[in-house]
Amino acid sequence: MATEMKAGANPPLIGNRPKKTSYIIKHWPIYSMIIPGLLFFIVFKYIPLGGSIIAFQDYNVFDGIAGSKFVGAKHFLNLFTYPEFYRIFKNTLLISIYQLVFGFPAPIILALLLNEVRKAVFKRTIQTVLYLPHFLSWVIVGGLVISLLSPSTGLVNGIVKMFGGDPVFFMQEPSYFRTIVVTSGIWKEVGWGTIIYLAAMAGVNPDLYEAAEVDGAGKLRQMWNITLPCLLPTIMVMLLLRIGSILDLGFEQIYSMLNPLVTETGEVFDTYIYRIGLLGGQFSYTTAIGLFKSVIGFILLVGANIISKRTTGSSIY
Repeated sequence: MATEMKAGANPPLIGNRPKKTSYIIKHWPIYSMIIPGLLFFIVFKYIPLGGSIIAFQDYNVFDGIAGSKFVGAKHFLNLFTYPEFYRIFKNTLLISIYQLVFGFPAPIILALLLNEVRKAVFKRTIQTVLYLPHFLSWVIVGGLVISLLSPSTGLVNGIVKMFGGDPVFFMQEPSYFRTIVVTSGIWKEVGWGTIIYLAAMAGVNPDLYEAAEVDGAGKLRQMWNITLPCLLPTIMVMLLLRIGSILDLGFEQIYSMLNPLVTETGEVFDTYIYRIGLLGGQFSYTTAIGLFKSVIGFILLVGANIISKRTTGSSIY
């Protein structure tokens, strides 16, 4: 009888309901994988937000945040009245827009082309070659760019001389700097950027392509009517994330190529913060610049997200 009760026993009741194991406890191995990422954001993203208060103080390293004098919006006023502010803002915005217009579609186009390659070995080889530049630091890439564009020994000027032209001092001409930055950025990251889009293409139902072929649709029509619509949610999410960081160009790339002759068109917020904040010790002032960039990015992100949600139905929240 005891055996029968054990085999057919009902789970213990708590408040007239069967006791249930917590879903999170039951699946703790899966949830434990979140912990490293969660700790990263807490330690390196959320806790440092408290330090943004120094943008409203005359921060002194020896007095600390608690002992520094509160000055309100003084540093923001200094920023907006700084004679070079609008030039730096214009440089940052123009380079970001160029990267968005020319750099953002590049991995999408490349992913569409790679998706049509049917030879697996050839496709993997091309992907490996395209991914490699991503793993090079900007110091190395900057050195390669400077060497390629050298007026005396550079490959580009060698071709110019071959056709009877005069050497061009690309790295000393302000008008060329933005083009060089955008082009080198595309070359370095275009292969790596295709990974997300190729993964999204792998999830497209093959039956859609088979049905399109039966209806007589060619490759171009299949890409336009099937692949791109299926990629649209991924494209919109990536675009929204890019818009949110439109004023963050990356210090390493600009700094590795910047020189006094191209400062007029090449200095951006990131290099200015380094020069004034770290080298000049104006921590409160540069924190105000960082807050200004964050507010602009937040406004653009929210606005673009609303527009995307109403027009395409895709959004990040």
